[in-house]
Amino acid sequence: MSAQVQALQPHHIQPLAQIPPAGVDFFDPVPFKVYTQRDLDRIAPLARLSSEQRFEMKVVSSVLPFRVNQYVIDELIDWSKVPDDPIFQLTFPQRGMLAPEHYERIAGLIRGGADKAELERAVGEVRHALNPHPADQMEMNMPRDEHGKRLEGMQHKYRETVLFFPTQGQTCHSYCSFCFRWAQFVGDKELRICSSEAIELHNYLRRHPEVTDLLVTGGDPMVMKTRHLRDFLEPLLQPEFDHVQTIRIGSKALTFWPHRFLGADDADDLIRLLTQLVEAGKHVALMAHYNHWKELDTEAAQAAIRRIRGTGAVIRAQGPLVAHINDDPAVWAKLWKLEVKLGLVPYYMFVERDTGARNYFEVPLVRAWEIYREAMQQVSGLARTARGPSMSASPGKVEIQGVAEIAGEKVFVLRFIQGRNPDWVQRPFFAKFDDKATWLDQLVPAFGEEKWFWQDEYEAIREDRLAAA
Repeated sequence: MSAQVQALQPHHIQPLAQIPPAGVDFFDPVPFKVYTQRDLDRIAPLARLSSEQRFEMKVVSSVLPFRVNQYVIDELIDWSKVPDDPIFQLTFPQRGMLAPEHYERIAGLIRGGADKAELERAVGEVRHALNPHPADQMEMNMPRDEHGKRLEGMQHKYRETVLFFPTQGQTCHSYCSFCFRWAQFVGDKELRICSSEAIELHNYLRRHPEVTDLLVTGGDPMVMKTRHLRDFLEPLLQPEFDHVQTIRIGSKALTFWPHRFLGADDADDLIRLLTQLVEAGKHVALMAHYNHWKELDTEAAQAAIRRIRGTGAVIRAQGPLVAHINDDPAVWAKLWKLEVKLGLVPYYMFVERDTGARNYFEVPLVRAWEIYREAMQQVSGLARTARGPSMSASPGKVEIQGVAEIAGEKVFVLRFIQGRNPDWVQRPFFAKFDDKATWLDQLVPAFGEEKWFWQDEYEAIREDRLAAA
């Protein structure tokens, strides 16, 4: 460690210009070229698909957001395996992502040359049927300031952690076709969660000393210029924010645009900022989203990982288990092994949430547990840090620990990893086994119980929050 770093005092903020950019690889700047729904006909490899397949993409992308960039097209997708290639499924719309009645309605309007207003009205109705904000995010998670005003760009569901949605980060370098925050990207302001007010964030954190973790999320905060990210994060180095020990940044840029950390126009500034935060005493965690080992298997992706790790930041890897992409224990085992090899910490396997194209991507809970278990059996202890399968439901993060037979009844063994009441955490509870269930609300208590142990308290919390909304 340098003498300069050793000399840092707890509240000393090192001038940005004094921090050299951490770097072990050199990449020339690569232009960022992106395609959206109106550009589908310009994506050259799609020409190998039938006209009907391309029309299906047009229909589905009228409802669900679509955005892909040239790096994904050139480096991640194996076009000889399309449409079954997992990264193609991850990024390109498929007919099955809409229910048949929704698909036929929108397809009929497009084929019939419906006017813009009629099409937009139908699209809006379909979107609202897709549960755009699952787990009561809008109603139960948004905090209020000291005057009772709702803070639209924040969520505070768990005691220790505040989520912040900066306006400048409410898009991504590419969109995941299963995204549970798809409503952020469809242009409907009523469905967006975002804030451009750094002062609101900082004021809220001042008033809540119980908060130890700030999660900057989106969208993807890494689409922002570093100067905007700095406006939100650098003030947290002041002594009044000592209680905020960890800064998390949720991002899929390491998959979709690793050049953000390499040759982008302000990549060096970003690396300096991460270094500055770490050297001032904050734990910085890049919460990287991965669904398949192919996302880690490019030169640029691995170089970006090395560069971030050189700042002292930790990369934690998480992602959902989704049909058509990674519903195979061998894929997860290879992903976790590669993450550990590259210095990442496997963190979560999520269950696909009850929103958007869930009917296309969801996997029965029992199969999710089997995949998790079989994958865990193939890896060393260092990869067994990944928790799951976990459902991010309204009451909290509920983990499926297994299937058991107790007193002659086959049951799911469940527990809270996080809960709206911390007292619920780590208390096992049991659900009647259901081989078709894909989400918590499809389960019922085992052993003839009428309610979950947490249900009365949760319903009281929900009633209070909805009354105040």
